[in-house]
Amino acid sequence: MLNESVSHIKGVGEKTAKNLEAMNIKTVEDLLFYYPSGYNITEIKPLAECQHDETVTLVGTILYPPTVSFFGRKKSRLICTVEVEQAAVKIVMFNRPFAKNHLLPNKVFTFTGKWDAHRLQLTVQKYEEGAPANSSATIDPKYPLKGDMKPFRLKKMIEAAVSDYSHYIQEILPSTYLQAYKLPSRQAAVRTMHQPESGYALKHARRRFTYEELLIFQIRMQLMRKEIRESTTGAAHQFNQTHLDDFVQSFPFTLTNAQQRVTEQILMDMKSPYRMNRLLQGDVGSGKTAVAAIALYATVLAGKQGALMVPTEILAEQHFLSLKELFADRISIALLTGSTKGKKREELLQAIYDQEIDLVIGTHALIQDDVYFRQLGLIVIDEQHRFGVNQRRTLREKGLFPDVLFMTATPIPRTLAITTFGDMDVSILNEMPAGRKPVETHWINEKLMPRLLGFMKEHIENGEQVYVICPLIEESETLDMQNAVHIYEQMKLYFEPDFRVGLMHGRLTAEEKDEIMQQYVENDIQVLVSTTVIEVGVNVPNATIMAIYNAERFGLSQLHQLRGRVGRGDVQSYCMLIADPKGKVGKERMRIMTETTDGFELSERDLELRGAGDFFGKKQSGVPEFKVADIIEDYRALETARQDAVKIVEENSLDKDPIYEPLKAYLEENNPLEEKLD
Repeated sequence: MLNESVSHIKGVGEKTAKNLEAMNIKTVEDLLFYYPSGYNITEIKPLAECQHDETVTLVGTILYPPTVSFFGRKKSRLICTVEVEQAAVKIVMFNRPFAKNHLLPNKVFTFTGKWDAHRLQLTVQKYEEGAPANSSATIDPKYPLKGDMKPFRLKKMIEAAVSDYSHYIQEILPSTYLQAYKLPSRQAAVRTMHQPESGYALKHARRRFTYEELLIFQIRMQLMRKEIRESTTGAAHQFNQTHLDDFVQSFPFTLTNAQQRVTEQILMDMKSPYRMNRLLQGDVGSGKTAVAAIALYATVLAGKQGALMVPTEILAEQHFLSLKELFADRISIALLTGSTKGKKREELLQAIYDQEIDLVIGTHALIQDDVYFRQLGLIVIDEQHRFGVNQRRTLREKGLFPDVLFMTATPIPRTLAITTFGDMDVSILNEMPAGRKPVETHWINEKLMPRLLGFMKEHIENGEQVYVICPLIEESETLDMQNAVHIYEQMKLYFEPDFRVGLMHGRLTAEEKDEIMQQYVENDIQVLVSTTVIEVGVNVPNATIMAIYNAERFGLSQLHQLRGRVGRGDVQSYCMLIADPKGKVGKERMRIMTETTDGFELSERDLELRGAGDFFGKKQSGVPEFKVADIIEDYRALETARQDAVKIVEENSLDKDPIYEPLKAYLEENNPLEEKLD
């Protein structure tokens, strides 16, 4: 019955059905589960319970005739005093001078508007004469609309669907969960979402669907994880631990406790018969590369090949040089990028196939069709969110089910890591190597630019280098480029001819960007003016000052990534946030940035300030779109759902226990995961 076309609903003709289809509503079920985006709640509370700045409804008696004052062009302000619970409350209305004729002394009115608790003042949005017939709350659902659809039409159709079809809704959660978490039935919860009788009932209906959505998602993730573990056999690396220990002992530094812990987790995975599918999170400078080097050496000791894939050629070259130094002559390493061409490329591809090369470092060139590995045991993918799922799959399919280690310097809050990477094991490097000086961060106004320029010059004279970052204005790449060009010209006026200023932005080709970056790495450029294209990974130990214009336009995590470009040597480094934020969020961001250099703490705060969609960027977040659940607000429910999902999948309850049959059927029929990692 629920699969019937929406045209079976009373009042839905051909034209309306087309409008509904544009809103992705095709069946009766789609209509029943088209939840409101919010609710207009009219609830008369005692004055003492009204919160400052919230929308409230008050009932009061007019004490004196209103006064109206005019200002600007056709603008007016009406002020009136009303007695509410023996208190004199000021009523303010804008641009409704005609209300003066209605609000007569001794008459009772109901007002709804924004409450100012400090002034005992209500800025009125709507009003009506008399008091409500009953004192209980009225809750009016608001639905998202598209095209020609009118709110009252949609409400009528949903009312008809609830009346005629809601009794066909089947329960999918086992009764044990409903009882344990005191959740309403699916039928009752759907009715309440559309026709809430009280705020209390609505809260519990939302709680039910929050848990349901999160549980279903987490079960999918756990099933995927189980399939990855069981359907593919891993490399089961067998390596000489003594030789590996000797390699670690040769490092010019001692591993941090976090590096030791994470390395043990990775090596345990590599020894197991299951394929490793692990995410390594580590703040900028926490030593992810050293951990990756240990894992790659273990795979070579086991008689297999390793691959390290990074987003850019310059980063591939830097990894190649640093790992060559770290490995000394222990293994053979090759660099494979888009610039590797002709005979040199052919010879290199043959050497990889013949297993004369132990470790290949490269960009997406590693996944091209003509690249064949003889024995690919481990793939390390750096800044993995820059690669699509298909690219990652292509690379993995080149080997004999190799282990996979994803690395990211974007600190992802635990809440998001559980949700977005639920099919992976997650390791966290949350400790910095000893002796590393934290980057000093200061928030300044643009008026202080002359002093900042002098500060930069002093440091450049000492042989140091500077980044100057301009904001990315998403609406117009051209405007963004002009902004960078303008600042570049200013910097040239100040620093040249004594020092060289470079410019980098998104309109340059990859080759041009690499060339400029190489000049900066070699200190041929002392001041690099750039948009955020330098955000990922290049190591310039000489760079000690990061100046960010209009810093309030960036999220905390992006600011932290940019700050991580400096402080890579042993000289004290600085991050200067040039910002004049007008809103609370912008000011809060600047304050937080100056107070902490902990990327994980910043990422949690960023999530609170911006929300999950913006955290990764909406297009590539991988964060699921839930109808009711919010993974920030509902993180406790997320944890509970994850624990329940782990238990259900580990105990194979979906197949073994009849009470899970409706849930299993639902999982099979609805929304299979689009992206599946083999």
